[in-house]
Amino acid sequence: MKTISIIVAIDKRNAIGNKGDQLAYIREDLRRFKQFTTGHTIVMGRRTAEALPKGALPNRKNVVLSRSSDWQKEGFTVVKTIQQAIDEAADDELYVIGGGEIYNLFIQSANRLIITEIDYTFDEADTYFPTIDKTLWHISETTDYATDEKSGLRYRYVTYER
Repeated sequence: MKTISIIVAIDKRNAIGNKGDQLAYIREDLRRFKQFTTGHTIVMGRRTAEALPKGALPNRKNVVLSRSSDWQKEGFTVVKTIQQAIDEAADDELYVIGGGEIYNLFIQSANRLIITEIDYTFDEADTYFPTIDKTLWHISETTDYATDEKSGLRYRYVTYER
């Protein structure tokens, strides 16, 4: 069975973004994201793909789930359905990287949530991660809080399994 992992950073209210961008950039979290996703297939929505400053992420198969039939960009494979996105993962692991609509679509199919919990509330947020149903998910791993040197934000990692 293919592992479908959702990887996301959320604040205290499950906020994940504002105007198409992340709420925070935490160096260690970005490093961890790269470590998890390199060599695997990543799935994102069109707006997330367009927000990537340098285009497709290197050393990963970049898949965009989009209703738009004419959207194309170098380095991305465009699909129309969740099943097509899953089928694009040649290996046994697929990482869902956002945004909000894509997380909502995949939350029922995912069997692992890799969450960075940011100990802060971003008032300007306009995009949210779905509520995690604790009757369906159990915590398999958690870390102590750390503090990002640049932003001063406290954060920790929590992994959920179905």
